Amino acid sequence: MMSHIKRRQFLQFAGSTLATLGLSHLDVMRKGDRYGKVLAQSTPRKLALLVGINAYQNSSDRLAGCITDVEMQQHLLIHRFGFNKKDVHILTDAQATREGILGAFDEYLIGQAKPGDVVVFHFSGHGSRVDDSPECDEVVLKLSESCLNSTIVPADNSLPLVARRRGGIASDITGHTLFLLASAVKTENLTMVLDSCHAGGGKRGNLNVRALDGGVQVKVSPVEKEYQRQLLSRVNLSPDEYIQARRAGVAKGIVIAAADRKQLAADQRFNGFAAGAFTYVMTQYLWQQTGDEPVASAIANIARTTNQISSTGQIPEYEAKQKSNEEEPAYFLNQQTLPAEAVITKVEGDGVQLWLGGVNSQSIPAFDRGAILTVIDAQGKEQGLVQLEANSRKGLTARGKLLN
Repeated sequence: MMSHIKRRQFLQFAGSTLATLGLSHLDVMRKGDRYGKVLAQSTPRKLALLVGINAYQNSSDRLAGCITDVEMQQHLLIHRFGFNKKDVHILTDAQATREGILGAFDEYLIGQAKPGDVVVFHFSGHGSRVDDSPECDEVVLKLSESCLNSTIVPADNSLPLVARRRGGIASDITGHTLFLLASAVKTENLTMVLDSCHAGGGKRGNLNVRALDGGVQVKVSPVEKEYQRQLLSRVNLSPDEYIQARRAGVAKGIVIAAADRKQLAADQRFNGFAAGAFTYVMTQYLWQQTGDEPVASAIANIARTTNQISSTGQIPEYEAKQKSNEEEPAYFLNQQTLPAEAVITKVEGDGVQLWLGGVNSQSIPAFDRGAILTVIDAQGKEQGLVQLEANSRKGLTARGKLLN
């Protein structure tokens, strides 16, 4: 293989095929687009809501890798698993307000998903804990050793870190609400990916994420409590039935957590970019996966690598609604394309732009030195070469030139 990387480097175009390099570049684009549309039209329908928040309003508590997490998931779902781009809805920073997150979940996932469809929800951002004493029961005590309800913090955070230490009412979205939102989705093929501190506590409605300290001095918002009452009505659950449902396990499908409830999930610095350590390892692993491996096995392998590279030593985990879900492939989907280190996202003349989502963290620096990659078509046949421009990489994006 003609590459600075010892292992093989496959490269795909728009999640599908670069076709024959002898064609005009316009034909290349058209063929890639057509093939991508065929993948996206395959049944079942595939829907995703990806949320990443680095910058919070009224707060200096900024994260670095959450938007990269969203970009990695977006490219993975579209180019590896055949999601239609228009069915992958993204909220970042100022878009990811409380109203924005809840409204998008309702409109794009609850409102559109039908039985048998595939649904993915991903969240990267700050989290906290709020006092929710009336909701305290033996389930909460068993899972969190307290009566605090864990939360995800929207971008219009009403109570930043300093204020939380003094106390007040938070506009957070609680783990209880996430459980009820998942319950309202009309398919069992739901995957929730939580790249956040103590995310293992979120599997049954008690979610700690990276990470604004909270506690008994921080109170749950009356607006949040009213929203939960509305959700209970929508899913036809009484409060007692809801408690029993949480005891039974996760609401739907499978929940994949970046760390257990006692661990911190790293907002990790890599070579020239930041990302969630878990999301980076997971997406890179799924880009390289050669068969439709059961999700239980995949997460075990991903967990080992995440533990090795994470600055916090975190160990990802998962929980499935039913045992059979553990034998399903990731996202309840067979992979739609061949393994790859990269995907071409734009062609201009003989120049290309690439997304390097399938490259492991140890190999990333080699892509600054003009690596040569093989282009393959949908059947795995070699169609040509692409050489990266030296030092053109910015994060996981690089420029290259098509070689005949």
